[in-house]
Amino acid sequence: MRDYHGGEIVLLQFPYGDASSGKRRPALVLLDTGDDDFVLARVTTQAYQTEFDVALAGWREAGLLSPSFVRVHKLATLEKSLTVRRLGKLNDSDWRAVQTAFQALAGLCRPG
Repeated sequence: MRDYHGGEIVLLQFPYGDASSGKRRPALVLLDTGDDDFVLARVTTQAYQTEFDVALAGWREAGLLSPSFVRVHKLATLEKSLTVRRLGKLNDSDWRAVQTAFQALAGLCRPG
């Protein structure tokens, strides 16, 4: 079993909702606690639409082919076995921007 680190970009076979098929997509590793799963945020080339979408200034150095955005509010816990390969890693500035957006998102989670 591989270990991943927060800020890494991976290419994985992202399952569709019915889990019968999927598509290769990049994703950002947010958390790996050392078991068979990790927590990811979607990466897309679609221009951001919410305050929780982070534009990546260093998309090339992160191993991405096009200008991209991390959708911090689109999270998934997936099996590491779906990983096709590692693409790269966010630069410090982009990683801080993702962390800031994630903290803002977490601030919305309050008891009702």
